[in-house]
Amino acid sequence: MKAAYYDTQGNAYDVLKIGEVSKPSPGPNEVLVRIYVSGINPSDIKARTAFSASMPYARIIPHQDGAGVIEAVGENVSSERLNERVWLYEAQYGRASGTAAEFVVVPTSQAVRLPDNVSFETGASLGIPALTAHRCLFSDGDLKDRRVLIHGGAGVVGTAAILLAKWAGAWVVTTVRNAQQAAIAKINGADLVLDHTAGDVANIIMANTDNQGVHHIVDVALKENLDINLACLSQGGVISSYATSSATETISVPLLKAMMHGCVLRFVYIYKVPMDVKKASAEDINSCLETGSYAPLIGLNLPLEKIADAHYTVEHAKVIGKVLIHI
Repeated sequence: MKAAYYDTQGNAYDVLKIGEVSKPSPGPNEVLVRIYVSGINPSDIKARTAFSASMPYARIIPHQDGAGVIEAVGENVSSERLNERVWLYEAQYGRASGTAAEFVVVPTSQAVRLPDNVSFETGASLGIPALTAHRCLFSDGDLKDRRVLIHGGAGVVGTAAILLAKWAGAWVVTTVRNAQQAAIAKINGADLVLDHTAGDVANIIMANTDNQGVHHIVDVALKENLDINLACLSQGGVISSYATSSATETISVPLLKAMMHGCVLRFVYIYKVPMDVKKASAEDINSCLETGSYAPLIGLNLPLEKIADAHYTVEHAKVIGKVLIHI
């Protein structure tokens, strides 16, 4: 089969190659999926660039997310799954081969039925962003009639968080950094869109919530935003952080202020979340998809042969939205 791979970590243009590799076969409790679209995440970039770990395998076919059709099933998997349209998550986590190939083998639970009304492009945009957003939002209960602040509402996870929060019945405020991002956040359904650079985010949020603040915060840059968060968080509120600028980044928390808020600091690294939790999250995501409420922005579509361009685009934030590879 045709695949993209790298044998050493480094610059995308130096290490990513396209070639023929052996087609895998599913083992017990696994399925073989023909990939139509593969999605790129920042974690795929970090794995290639040795952000926090060296090469765990001699050769890596990258990418955790994707969408396609089940073409073969292993032992203990029902034959009824054959020809099922699916979206995948964590395809390459703990394994050498991900979705940047014509075929991939994954555990059957990580191949989630893709609703008939949903395209492969949307399916390949789910995975890590949607699961991360869901974990940040729903770990502490139902969101109906709750108030949610999402930092970076035009980002891939930020978009997923807005879409899921609105589907669940929340009031959503989000921060952005320019007019283009603001327009995207409004299309995503945010009730209030604020310029993060204006310097009065917390005051505006308090004014728009009768000085009650927000119940949940989804944060892409906790170290930068902690003061804002504590200034507009309701009593007993939750701050969920899912990203870091470096593998050694640390943060100092003003304990008394945090105690007075009675706040919860939740740190989300989706790869370590228990599988049963992720399966339940995937069911919620599918329910959202089936209502037509989940429409992520696709920033760039490229063929497999242009995978280095795609990685460069994600690594240097050249587009807004999900970057997809069509196999």
